[in-house]
Amino acid sequence: MNQRILLFIVLIFTLQACNPGASKYIANNGAIYGTYYSIKYESPDGNNLQTDIDEELQRLSHIFSHYDKEATITKINNNTPVETELEFITCFSRATEIAELTNGAFDITAGPLISAWGFGPEDRQKMTDKKVDSLKQFCGYEKIRLENGKIIKDNPHMTINMSAIAKGYTCDLIGEFLQNKGCQNYMVDIGGEVVAKGINDKGKIWTIGIREPIENPFENELSAALMLKNRAMATSGNYLNFYEEDGKKYAHTIDPISGYPVQHSLLSASVVANDCMTADAFATAFMVLGKDKSIEIARQVPGMEIYFIYADDNGENQVYMSQGFDKMLRK
Repeated sequence: MNQRILLFIVLIFTLQACNPGASKYIANNGAIYGTYYSIKYESPDGNNLQTDIDEELQRLSHIFSHYDKEATITKINNNTPVETELEFITCFSRATEIAELTNGAFDITAGPLISAWGFGPEDRQKMTDKKVDSLKQFCGYEKIRLENGKIIKDNPHMTINMSAIAKGYTCDLIGEFLQNKGCQNYMVDIGGEVVAKGINDKGKIWTIGIREPIENPFENELSAALMLKNRAMATSGNYLNFYEEDGKKYAHTIDPISGYPVQHSLLSASVVANDCMTADAFATAFMVLGKDKSIEIARQVPGMEIYFIYADDNGENQVYMSQGFDKMLRK
């Protein structure tokens, strides 16, 4: 064999041996909170972190998941004494702040109303004004508080459901987890709530799609594609989860103040914020408030950008977006 070729082969082998853990992009997928997760990241040493990620997700699920009978949130709902974790305290405190900022449109105590209307784990009930009023006594973010790490309820029958903020917060925490592992480029998607940092495996900014509000879940037409870097985005909508009764459509978004499903033109609300916990909660709140009130509130939140799809008077879909959101669109 030619000595130069032999030297070249030895050199290549030596370089590979000296760098066995070269960085590479890895994709992990799984389930949490009754939905999917999809995580992509550049591993600095080439290691697959799925086992570590699953352990961290399981730890967080044991705090926030109402599917877990031993979760912190389940024990709180059952009035079982429990010591709350820092993550629970952080999420609960932010939920209370956003409830106040949205005048109660975001409310983690609205579960009894949501379930009674047929959008929870229990069977749908026959709803009347009297029934709604009877359930509202068990709802209201101002009736539940955190004191010295313990939840205090005005009514012991009150429950909390943090699904509209915990998915986003979990995205944030997994992002922090990846950074602590040395990952500088990653995208965390849990049930459509997304945190993105750095660039993807093609060296480009992460691209996140926003679906058209089409009732057929098997159609996946995009309304827009967003270039997301070092930010978070969450989307909430009414177009997939609803039912019709006596010729009337009932959407899964329940107004905690009135106790009834919302009746307005907003079909989908996408929110970009500095953290996904904030984006997640506000996307839900905006679906309660409707387009105009939501625009007013979004303008008051630093760093927030919005993309709303709504129906005009003719039933045609229209888009409202903030200036900052427009700059992030993939043209």
